[in-house]
Amino acid sequence: MTHQVQIQGTTHAFEINDDESVIDAATRAGLMLPHSCRSGTCGTCMGAVVEGQIHYPNGLPAAIDAEQDASGQALFCQAHAREDLVIAVSEVGDAGDIRPQRLPARVAAIEECAADVRRVFLKLPGDKRLAFRAGQYIDFLLRGGQRRSFSLANAPHDDETLELHIRHLPGGVFSGYVFGDMQEGALLRFEGPIGNFYLREDSDRPMILMGGGTGFGPIKGIVEHALHQGVTRPMHIYWGARAEPDLYLDSLPRQWAATHETMDYTPVLSEPASDTQWAGATGFVHEQVVRDHPDLSGFDIYMSGPPPMINAAKSAFASAGLPSDRLYYDSFEAAPD
Repeated sequence: MTHQVQIQGTTHAFEINDDESVIDAATRAGLMLPHSCRSGTCGTCMGAVVEGQIHYPNGLPAAIDAEQDASGQALFCQAHAREDLVIAVSEVGDAGDIRPQRLPARVAAIEECAADVRRVFLKLPGDKRLAFRAGQYIDFLLRGGQRRSFSLANAPHDDETLELHIRHLPGGVFSGYVFGDMQEGALLRFEGPIGNFYLREDSDRPMILMGGGTGFGPIKGIVEHALHQGVTRPMHIYWGARAEPDLYLDSLPRQWAATHETMDYTPVLSEPASDTQWAGATGFVHEQVVRDHPDLSGFDIYMSGPPPMINAAKSAFASAGLPSDRLYYDSFEAAPD
């Protein structure tokens, strides 16, 4: 059975099937509602059900409590419709001509960047190109209906291959394959682009771009897109990692900062090795941002990385005056295997 979903205060409406979430149905219809983890743990997709009833097939998600649920708030990446809905969300992005596609791709190259990080480059069939916004991600389609999400690390203009930064997770279904049997020429299938983490080009405010671990990947894509577009807004890039080897492409942002007057780069290590001569910033990367910029009220911030970093940064940045509608983030939630 299908139902209608109307977004309050807009002309946007879309159909939803019983077996899909509100986010999945909106994406299928070409609308980008706020979301990130797609597992109900980050809270990015929180909105309100104004009319109608929803349910959660897998139980109440982690990022919403019973009181919020009773008040009509909902996590739309997990919510399914029981009937026609009217919902309220903080932002609606119209994807226009950019809609998710299901495409095959072959592995063009695999590059070892660190002990637990590899860059994987994908080549689409000769007549295919993927239209996307810098910072968005794709879902690999695995056997048994499983999906694994990875952010695109290249800019849309540089689409000869698609670039992904993949960290090895012990027991991970897909990352285990990447670090095990995957060879150049391997055939993969994916769906994308997905997500509302991308550069907003209608702002002239200075930007802070913060990546944690392989969260540097989508930050790289956004920066390269901004440079290609001739963006002159000041940009301060922060990259948080445990130890120096985890800054697996450190020379690239250093090169950006050296060649662009409006760009700064600050790497931050949380656990620098005692036998190294590291003289840079240490601690948590979001705390370094606030030390450098105690008043964030005039900035736009883009951040991507693990949920603990995202959650801590959201609170710290709000305390430093950052309006919530100027914070854009992608939470790298590890899928259960």
